[in-house]
Amino acid sequence: MGLGAKRPSGTRPSCRDGGGGAYPGPMAVDRSRRARAARKRKRRMDRVEHDLSADQWDALQQAWGGCAYCGASGAPLQKDCVLALSRGGRYTLDNIVPACRSCNASKCNDEVTSWLRRKRLDEATFLVRHLEVQAEMVRRFFTDAGA
Repeated sequence: MGLGAKRPSGTRPSCRDGGGGAYPGPMAVDRSRRARAARKRKRRMDRVEHDLSADQWDALQQAWGGCAYCGASGAPLQKDCVLALSRGGRYTLDNIVPACRSCNASKCNDEVTSWLRRKRLDEATFLVRHLEVQAEMVRRFFTDAGA
């Protein structure tokens, strides 16, 4: 149907026939796998409280000095949950570490210690450093300013 053609009564305009207006009924829901996964993630994220501030994220990046897993520096770092969101983790100061894109994608939602073993990264060093950084963050953000 061309731009100037008449549409039969009772039919809806489509993008191809130049109708371009809003449909009178509800819009169709995208049922693709990606769209369903995005909606599921949004519902899961909305159910929990995420309290990591921008200042805390900056402090974490400075404290680690690079990727928490492989130590890479110079590349943009992403927020990675030690305990994955799909396993009940949240974006909080004690659950987030900076990770390079490669480590974050590789870890996915795996449990961190088994992933470190599988990748043959130093599990003990990560765990000790994680506790040190957590203690530093607690001192920095949760102790009285006057003490």
